[in-house]
Amino acid sequence: MPLKDYTTTIGVFKTLGEIHEMLVKHGARQILNKYDEEGKVLSVAFVIETPIGTHAVLLPANVEAVQKTLERQKVKADREQAERTAWRIVKDWIAAQMAILESRMVTIDQIFLPYMVNPQGETVYQLFANKQLQLGGGNG
Repeated sequence: MPLKDYTTTIGVFKTLGEIHEMLVKHGARQILNKYDEEGKVLSVAFVIETPIGTHAVLLPANVEAVQKTLERQKVKADREQAERTAWRIVKDWIAAQMAILESRMVTIDQIFLPYMVNPQGETVYQLFANKQLQLGGGNG
């Protein structure tokens, strides 16, 4: 089965507007898109109020990974299609997370914890992956 949203014709900037709207509705106070030298969107960064304070969050879209997945699935898609698909997937993920948040099963900081950034711009996940953040042994 092909990747979700692989046929989308919805432009990246429309999708980003939908992402921004959801984030603002759920407490984002500042939003910034990061672009490459060709004007392609690399990530959405935002500041959000959580029960444990104000935090910066960085949400990337890995367009290259999406394009490789589509190629593996034998789906004909150019770079622009992969970009549209990647950002739709991010939007769909945020929408699902906001539904879980609205049900009060989780808090906003639980959702975005892996994407929260420190003052050096490193995400919690990057710190964990680089063994700069250690968790307990899990013997239990």
